[in-house]
Amino acid sequence: MAGNSRRRGAVRKESTKKGPVVGSGGKRRKALEGKGPTPKAKERTGHPAQRKAAAAAAKAEKQRAAAKRAEETPEIIAGRNPVVESLRARVPATALYVALNIDSDDRVREAVRTAADHGISILEVPRDELDRKTGGAVHQGLGLQVPPFDYTDADDLLTIARNSGDAPLLVALDGVTDPRNLGAVVRSAAAFGAHGVLLPRRRSASMTAVAWRTSAGAAARMPIGVAPNLTRQLRTWADEGLMVAGLDADGSTDIDGLDLATEPLVVVVGSEGRGLSRLVRETCDVTVSIPMATGVESLNASVAGAVLLSEVARRRRAAGRT
Repeated sequence: MAGNSRRRGAVRKESTKKGPVVGSGGKRRKALEGKGPTPKAKERTGHPAQRKAAAAAAKAEKQRAAAKRAEETPEIIAGRNPVVESLRARVPATALYVALNIDSDDRVREAVRTAADHGISILEVPRDELDRKTGGAVHQGLGLQVPPFDYTDADDLLTIARNSGDAPLLVALDGVTDPRNLGAVVRSAAAFGAHGVLLPRRRSASMTAVAWRTSAGAAARMPIGVAPNLTRQLRTWADEGLMVAGLDADGSTDIDGLDLATEPLVVVVGSEGRGLSRLVRETCDVTVSIPMATGVESLNASVAGAVLLSEVARRRRAAGRT
């Protein structure tokens, strides 16, 4: 039995290797193939950059929704003087709210009489309801409901200007955020023969009751449009044959050398603080400055716009007489 190498009672150990004995069926080769470029950090689910980008997008969407609701929600002008001034300026209104048991004075009586003359509904409401409607503002028992402004489509402004029979004259505002300045520009645009006013959708005042009141009713006659992207709209108008002149303290020419005044023209008024934005300035065919006496501070946006529009109107009148 010495020649028998196998011990009695020994158990043969089976192979523990898993998977196919011969070949891999190509699985190893496929496993080694690349999966394409690595996604950007903000595109990787769960990555801090992706979470930050998602939060920023959600915030932007929330702001757009809030702006849309604001555009669609009627505005309530609060206070006796503001209500009377708005009614005098013929700001379009749908209702005059008068608090019950109000202490009447000349302003209250004028507001009620003017509203009745203009066919505006007069509603007596409890004071706490007027508090709620005005958001807790000091209303002194009077509130005037103003509907959202009816803006003209930006693309229609040029059509309106061309149908006027005169060389188109449009005014664009680049970042004017004070509604009083907006109202003043609208008033000047109407006074000096402009055919429409264009506002950017973001970083701009809108046609609130304050802007209406400052325009002294001119907003009722002046088409006002809103552009999602001001620079793109200006380039579109330039492609349509309009020249673009921007007001700028360091302009390439002064108002005396504005030879484009009688051409189809867009006048761009910059913001109260920083003036024209870089992209808008680069879009302009010419930038125009207003000569001023030494030591005098620069004019605000609405006054500078009025000066330039007045010069454009003067040159057009002179050209019409020749």
